[in-house]
Amino acid sequence: MAFRSALAAENLVDAAKDVVRRAAAFAGTREPVSLSFRNSSSLPGAEAARIRRIVDTGLRDVGVRATETAAAAEVRITVSENPADWLLVAEGRRGEERQVWISSWPRRDGGTSLPAASLEKKLLWEAGEQILDVALLPDAMLVLTPAKLTLYSRRNNAWEARESATVTAPLRWPRDLRGRVRVSGPALQVFLPGVYCAGAWQPSLILDCKPGDEPWVLESGKQSMLLGTYAAARNYFDGRVVTQAGSRKSVSPFYTAAAVDDGGAALWLVAGVDGRTQLYDASFEPAGAVAGWGSDIAGTSARCGSGQQVIATRPDESSEAVQAFSIVNRQPEPLSAPLAMPGPVTALWAAGTDAVVIARDAQTGQYVAYLLSISCGL
Repeated sequence: MAFRSALAAENLVDAAKDVVRRAAAFAGTREPVSLSFRNSSSLPGAEAARIRRIVDTGLRDVGVRATETAAAAEVRITVSENPADWLLVAEGRRGEERQVWISSWPRRDGGTSLPAASLEKKLLWEAGEQILDVALLPDAMLVLTPAKLTLYSRRNNAWEARESATVTAPLRWPRDLRGRVRVSGPALQVFLPGVYCAGAWQPSLILDCKPGDEPWVLESGKQSMLLGTYAAARNYFDGRVVTQAGSRKSVSPFYTAAAVDDGGAALWLVAGVDGRTQLYDASFEPAGAVAGWGSDIAGTSARCGSGQQVIATRPDESSEAVQAFSIVNRQPEPLSAPLAMPGPVTALWAAGTDAVVIARDAQTGQYVAYLLSISCGL
C-alpha cells in the first residue's frame, strides 16, 4: 500500500479538488472507475451529499467515468473528522495496488466552509387583481386570475397580452381562492374550486369551463404526480388522493403536497391544515413528520447532492419568506437561507425544475408572481 501525504486545504472546495486530482491520476480516463462514498463524520446528511456532488462533478469534468458497479479501478471516499479538521479520505484500489490520500480543511469554530445553495427569484408578473397561477411556455406565459386566463407573448423583452379566455365562475368564489394551470404540449387544464376547464393555448387560446369536482393534478418536479380532491367550499384538499400507481388513499386534509427523493426512496410530503407536514412513502403509508414549515410547499427537479429539493414557506409568524430544503433520512436539512417575499405568500406551485410563488405586496397591495430557482453550491 502507498500512503500519500495529507493536504491541508483552506476550504472544502480545495480539499475536494485535491481528492479529484489524485483519484483521476490513479484511475485514468480509459475505463470506468467504481466510486463509493460514505459519511462517517458529524456533518449533516445534506452537507455530506453536497460533498459527494462536488466530487462527482469534478471527476466528470476531468473525464473520469464514475460508476457504482464493479470496475477494474475502485475509489472509496470517506468523510471523517478530528477535533480541528474535516477530512476527506480517499482509498484507491486496482488489483494488488492500493493508495490512500487524505485532504483536510479547518472546522472553524465547529462549522464548515461548505458552500451553500441559494434560492433565487425572478419577477414574472405583477397585477392589482389576484394572481392564482402562472405557467411558463416557450416564449409565452399564461396568467390565471379569478375572472380569466390570459396568454402573453414576449416581444422586445416585454410581456404583451395576446389572447384572453373567460373563466366561468360559480355564484361566489370561496374565501382564499386558489387555482392551478397545467400545460401538456398545446393542451391545458385549469383547476378551480368546483370548476374544471380544458382547452389549448396553441394555435389559439381556447378554454371550456364547466362545474365539476374533477381531481386536481398535483405535479412535483418533472415526473412525480398525485391526484387530489379539492374541497370546493374551502381552500384545501379534503384528503382523498390517487397515487401515480393508481392507488386510492385517504389522508388528513391538506393545503399542498411535494415529492422528493431521499437517497433513492420516493417520499411525498403533505402540508396538513393542522399545521403539520406529514411524510408518506411511495405507497402513501405514513413515514414520519416535518416540523417548522408553513402551509405551502413545492417539489422541484433540482438536484443539489443526492436527492431532489423542496421549497417551503416559513411558519405563520414569518410567512413572508421561502426556503429550500433537502430531505435526508426522512428529516429536513436547510439547503438555502430564507428568501424574503414582499408580503404574505398566497400560492406556491411546482414548475418543473423550479417553482412559482405568488405573494401580495404588503406596501402596495399588488400581487406579485416570481419564478423560484435553486442554484447549487460549487
